[in-house]
Amino acid sequence: MRRKSALAAAATAALAMVLSACGGGGGGNSQQPAQSASGAAAQPAFNAGLTEVFNPSTKKGGTLKVANYADWDSLDPADTYYGYSFNFGRYYWRTLTTYKTGPGPGGNTVVPDLAEALGEPSDEGKTWTYKIKSGLKFEDGSPIAAKDVAYAVARSFDKETFTHGPSYLNELLAWPKDFKGVYKTPDVDYSSAVEATDDTTVVFHLKEPFASFDYIVQMPMTAPVPKDKDTGAKYKDHVISSGPYKFETNEAGKRFSLVRNENWDAATDPNRPALPDKIEVQLNVNADDVDNQLISGDVHLDVQGTGLQPAALGKVLPDPALKARTDNPTIPRLWFVSVIPDTPPLDNIECRKAVMWAADRVANQTAFGGEVAGGEIATNVMPPPIVGQEKFDLYASPDNKGDVAKAKAALTACGQPNGFSTTMTFRADRPREKALAESMQQALARVGIKLTLKGFPGSSYFSDYAGNVNYVKKNGVGLAAHGWGSDWPDGYGFLQAIVDSRTIRPAGNYNLSVKSDKVDGLIDQAKVELDETKRNKLWVDVDKAVMEDASILPVVWAKSLLLRGQGVTNVAYNEGQSQYDYALLGVE
Repeated sequence: MRRKSALAAAATAALAMVLSACGGGGGGNSQQPAQSASGAAAQPAFNAGLTEVFNPSTKKGGTLKVANYADWDSLDPADTYYGYSFNFGRYYWRTLTTYKTGPGPGGNTVVPDLAEALGEPSDEGKTWTYKIKSGLKFEDGSPIAAKDVAYAVARSFDKETFTHGPSYLNELLAWPKDFKGVYKTPDVDYSSAVEATDDTTVVFHLKEPFASFDYIVQMPMTAPVPKDKDTGAKYKDHVISSGPYKFETNEAGKRFSLVRNENWDAATDPNRPALPDKIEVQLNVNADDVDNQLISGDVHLDVQGTGLQPAALGKVLPDPALKARTDNPTIPRLWFVSVIPDTPPLDNIECRKAVMWAADRVANQTAFGGEVAGGEIATNVMPPPIVGQEKFDLYASPDNKGDVAKAKAALTACGQPNGFSTTMTFRADRPREKALAESMQQALARVGIKLTLKGFPGSSYFSDYAGNVNYVKKNGVGLAAHGWGSDWPDGYGFLQAIVDSRTIRPAGNYNLSVKSDKVDGLIDQAKVELDETKRNKLWVDVDKAVMEDASILPVVWAKSLLLRGQGVTNVAYNEGQSQYDYALLGVE
């Protein structure tokens, strides 16, 4: 009982510090009353969660009810790459660093999590050292040591077992040439890339200097995994928790629940107040039903966090009471169409340019919900929130509705004057992507390009279909609906994973279409340029080279209309997560 009381006091103190630091003490709107421990809830107001914590509270207890309109790609920290999974995963994992909790520009910065401090670079930025905190434990009470972080990083190297996860560390670290992963080559020493030099020290060895390494290690590849509990591809069925919650149930494809991890020590974790007693997650719920349940109060959180679907917008925007429950952030995300050069006749650049010219940008924007809920029409790859971004337009058309004459000229130039047929894929559990595919089908038909549309589950879209090299080739996939948000807000953190051809592997690809030596060369220049102004200019050059290659059709620089759940406390939009800060949430 004494230990529980100490944990509760530490968690309350930690939350008080978080709320104070992010300006949450006065409620979500300076003209509205905040919720105190015994007072009434704050009054809803449009955009109340963007700059302050709306409805702040330190109250523990209750069940946070969460819905996902798809299945998780994976609950394994080595095998997930959806932004919502990174955000939600902080309930049951901890990483070396994490995004600062709360709203405002500070959310784009990283702070220590497992680590005592941010990384210490040496050897001109080729070596990064982290000291982890003492007193950390897994859910079974065993201590978390530096070797568990090093092992987690090494197991994430295997992109055949873990098809979804980020590959930054695969490319940045000095791995031995004969290392194929901890399962295929268990006897190969990987300490040339990552090592635990003692129980509390993790050292990363890079092939070349990299200034933003603290941002890399906030990703779940550094969530510790005890080697003796690792079950490989089956680990996703029961991840061993290092965070404030652990798995109680896990019914694959249907639902799972989290309950408190009694071995999590709040005194070591100022980033997670851990307010709910339990978190219940429904999977594969129809997207429109998720919105309806969120409106009615049957669920507290739409975990995907990309905003209301088109059907709900017609209910929410005209209703002052419902609109007052919404926040409308601009996020560092691009919704786009990959134009895949491996699929003839799109291996001819003029055929790819025909797609660029024929697309109706206004109709595509409408498919994503218009300017308020979808975003600004995108003319190039990098979105405005990315540091150093520049807007340019190589395919400008009258009223942004496409240029049929230029599209037909491009078709003639590529030897397809009457058009051609190809397949476009999209995530079937995302109504906006289905609407985008239908918009593209109609626009391209004007110039004789016939699209066959195929929808697939979001959970396996990249591993089995649009991101699977063999599937794309065998099934003639020419276009693929896609979306990407920055892993951190600079050119490398946004562009590298979706335009560097050297990241392409047999499955689980997020670069579906850009395979350019010119682009790769510019990336190599940009990532080692120490002068920020010159580096930002190089990332703009990368953007221009991609657009010249006509291998990405931008759709919108994203905005989202997020609806705050009824009875939810501590609601704040976090710029680093590009969503509400899930780790902060409580329930009344």
